[in-house]
Amino acid sequence: MSLPTAQASPDLAATGAARGTILLAHGSRDPLWKQPIEAVACHIRKIAPTMAVRCAYLEATVPDLASSAAELADLGVAAITIVPLFIGVGKHAREDLPVLLATLRVRHPQIAFDLRPSLGEEPQIIELIAQISIS
Repeated sequence: MSLPTAQASPDLAATGAARGTILLAHGSRDPLWKQPIEAVACHIRKIAPTMAVRCAYLEATVPDLASSAAELADLGVAAITIVPLFIGVGKHAREDLPVLLATLRVRHPQIAFDLRPSLGEEPQIIELIAQISIS
């Protein structure tokens, strides 16, 4: 199954967007691995066309979190929500993300950063996985 490829969000001046979202995933050397993450970004753009959306990866895949945040900052966003696409809450979520977030806040003090819980902690995701598992 071929998933849509993520396209960059339109310039904020054209859309009036003041917020951005970064979908943060682990990363992989396999270039096909990121297709589902990019598909989520494409879907966000369809349902929220004024939202500036970027994907970012912790390792083995580009762009990284700092690069995606800098790109959104260059577009002029005032707030960025980071959505960790992790099912489990491991070392990356517990230890690495708070350090990365602190660095972003120093580099971009004009931006309000919101770090969402890992997806695996969201009740809607738990329910969805359960429903898919029994269907």
